[in-house]
Amino acid sequence: MKNTTKYIIGVMSGTSLDGIDLVYVKINASEKYNFEILKSETVSYSNEWKSALKEGFHLSGEKLVKLDADYGSYLGKTLLNFIKKNRIEKLDFVASHGHTIFHNPAEKYTFQIGNGPQISAVTGIKTICDFRVQDVALGGQGAPLVPIGDELLFSEYNYCLNLGGFSNISFNKNRQRIAFDICPVNIVLNHYVAAINLEYDDKGTIASTGKIENDLLNDLNSLPFYANLKPKSLGYEYVAETIFPMIDKHNLSLKDILRTFVEHIAMQISKKIDSDSEKTVLITGGGAFNTFLIERLQSHTKTQLIIPDETIINYKEALVFALLGFLKDEGKNNCLKSVTGAIKDHSSGVIYNF
Repeated sequence: MKNTTKYIIGVMSGTSLDGIDLVYVKINASEKYNFEILKSETVSYSNEWKSALKEGFHLSGEKLVKLDADYGSYLGKTLLNFIKKNRIEKLDFVASHGHTIFHNPAEKYTFQIGNGPQISAVTGIKTICDFRVQDVALGGQGAPLVPIGDELLFSEYNYCLNLGGFSNISFNKNRQRIAFDICPVNIVLNHYVAAINLEYDDKGTIASTGKIENDLLNDLNSLPFYANLKPKSLGYEYVAETIFPMIDKHNLSLKDILRTFVEHIAMQISKKIDSDSEKTVLITGGGAFNTFLIERLQSHTKTQLIIPDETIINYKEALVFALLGFLKDEGKNNCLKSVTGAIKDHSSGVIYNF
C-alpha cells in the first residue's frame, strides 16, 4: 500500500436529529489506516430545521426535492462557518452522509437529502456523498456502512456497538466483517421525552424511575424483525408504522415507557454479544452517555463494555464517513458484501468536483 495522507471533513446527521456532526480529520494509509481528529463540532438544529427534517417523510415529491437542495445549501454554509472558525487551510474534500428521509432496501430505494452539488457549489470544495444508493442497487441493505471503519480503524475491539437513533453492531466472524442493525434506540426514547420538551432523557434518569411493563416488553421482544436473518437494517418508517403504535396502545406513563424500552434495548443487544469477560465492546453514539442504559446492558452480559473518550463517542460516525470518502477517492472498496448483502464488495459514493 502506498503511503497516502488526506485531510477531510466528515459530515453526519443521524436519525435522532441531535444536529450536524462535523469532524476535520487527517487520515493516513500506509501499512494500516491511522487517523487523527484535528477539530470537531456538533451544530444543533434550529426548531425550524428539526421540523423540516421530521416532515420530510411526509412531503410531496416537489417539496422534497426542494428540501434536498435547501438542506444541501445549509450544509454548505455550515461547513464554511466550521472551516472559517477553525482556520482550516489543508482540505482535500468533504465527505457527507446527508440526512436519511427514506430507507427501504426491500423495495430497492434509499434517500439521503443534502444535495452534493449544492454543498460543492456553496463551499467551492470537492464533495463525496450518496454512499448508500449504489449498495441498495446492488442488492444490499445500504446499511450499516460504518463497519468498514470498525475493520480498518478499531480492529482491537471484539465488537463495535453504536447507540444512535438505532443500535448497530459489527464484528469479525470466520474472517469476514459481519454487521447489522439490532433495534431502535434514541429515535424512540427521544420521541417520548419530546412530549415534556426534552431533547433526551439525560443519563437515563427518567427511565430509571419507571417500572417494566411486561406485556409491552413481551410484545416488543416478539417483533418478527428480531427473528429475521441478516443482513438487515432499520429505518424511520418501521418505527413510525410498528413501534410507536405498539407502545401507544398500552397507555403507559412516560417513565414506564422509557423503562420498558431501555430493558428491551438491553435485552436485544445482549443477545448479539457473547457473554465473555475476555471480550470487549466499544460503545459509541449518543446512547453511550445514557448511564442507565449502559448499566442495564452490562447486567445482561459479562463482556467488557468500553466507553471511549467523548470525541470518539460523538464523532465516530462522521470520522468513518471521512474514511469512506478516502476509500472512494482512492477507488478502493468501502462497502462490504458480508455486511450489507450486496452482490459484491464495491466502492460506493458520488464525487462532485468543484
